[in-house]
Amino acid sequence: MPHFQKLTPNLLVANVERSLAFYTDTLGFERGLTVPEQSPFVFASVTSGSIEIFFNDAATAVKEYPAFGGKPLGASGTMFIELEGVDVLHDRLQSSAKIVMPLETKFYGMREFAIEDPDGYVVTFAERV
Repeated sequence: MPHFQKLTPNLLVANVERSLAFYTDTLGFERGLTVPEQSPFVFASVTSGSIEIFFNDAATAVKEYPAFGGKPLGASGTMFIELEGVDVLHDRLQSSAKIVMPLETKFYGMREFAIEDPDGYVVTFAERV
């Protein structure tokens, strides 16, 4: 039986620089690797603690993954990120990110809210209560 060690979302995006700026400047992630080293990028990553997210230029990714051709960006799922300080993050993001699920305490013991990134990916931030 395999022992899985890490999950890294690999998002197809319309503009790698825009995604990199949103996740670093707006959400507070740290900039990771870029390809090439200088803009215009076809790939970039961001990190925060054990969380890492990849951004791939959609047009470039279709060359490697032809099945992505013609599909819209975004997803019908959500990236679910647990953290401490969900209320503080929510207050900070109210004016700089599109909040698509209001901050509330759920019946299953999580206080959470969700935002939409520039490519339509939904990111839920949650804290155990």
